[in-house]
Amino acid sequence: MSELVYFYPEGHKAHHERGHPERPERVEVMVQALQNAGWWDAYPRLSPADVPPAVMEGVHRPAYLRALETACARGQRLDMDTYTTPASWGLALNAAGGALAVARAVWRGEARRGFALTRPPGHHATPGRGMGFCLLNNVALAAEDLLQNEGAQRLAIVDLDQHHGNGTQDVFYARGDVFYFSTHQFPHYPGTGQVNETGMGEGEGTTANFPLPAYSGDVAFLTIMDEAILPLLDRYAPEMILVSYGFDPHWRDPLGNLLLTAEGYKALIERLCVWADAHGAGRIVLVLEGGYDLDAAAACSQGVVAALLAQPWEDPLGKPPRPEREGWRAMLDEALHLWKL
Repeated sequence: MSELVYFYPEGHKAHHERGHPERPERVEVMVQALQNAGWWDAYPRLSPADVPPAVMEGVHRPAYLRALETACARGQRLDMDTYTTPASWGLALNAAGGALAVARAVWRGEARRGFALTRPPGHHATPGRGMGFCLLNNVALAAEDLLQNEGAQRLAIVDLDQHHGNGTQDVFYARGDVFYFSTHQFPHYPGTGQVNETGMGEGEGTTANFPLPAYSGDVAFLTIMDEAILPLLDRYAPEMILVSYGFDPHWRDPLGNLLLTAEGYKALIERLCVWADAHGAGRIVLVLEGGYDLDAAAACSQGVVAALLAQPWEDPLGKPPRPEREGWRAMLDEALHLWKL
């Protein structure tokens, strides 16, 4: 068994729009940082899997998939934020396939941990719409594949991006086989993810949102993890954890104000790894989402891989230049009351 496997999105530089924050350098600086730490070439990189049609249609509506393929062929925008190029359809399929390949390897015990550097990102892509820089919902497709084809019955997706993963929530909101967690800045794009959004029908009680005010910082994230997310994982008992890894909560990110440090991000992943080792055969996979500052990309990615490998590491960027605020506590108390924790 390999300690870690990666997916790297070959050819991803062809998905590019000049001046857009979702740019190829995001991935390249991560790879360079992991090379510098000795954690890139030491571990295998997987080729993307083909996404089975039933898996694709378990997440996205056929009409949207046809429309997306056409838009990409024409290089059309999906909305004011979300661009495509003629290469984007194939690259989106590769990104989804990379998430599947890494998730399968970890599920099957071929690797202990996994990290899919998926680009284009995915967690805003709903069943019927691409948005927020996202085309196909990579993490949702990986989960759907495990459920349809690998014998999984209960999975958890922990979304640690700056923004609420409205697409992932929508996919699983009325289903009980995936527990979706999200920490995110609120109010902020896309405007979803309030505490009282907890699922519906068979999915009632399998969505947990923790909307954070600006300037919340490390203490807020770690307290939510310790007091809410980990106890809810205990209660739900998933067989595997998939993490939507966006490094945009970092204090340097230009699109948010959550003030998380790279050391704080490492500590979050360490806690999830400890839980997975104790309850889920060590199965944990990271799937890249957002994050737009390149120094934060390097530092956070080194930090989370250090956590996956249980290696020591020092944060080169340190603490934010402004103080954290404590307004998040009232939100967490509301959530703890709602969840009877």
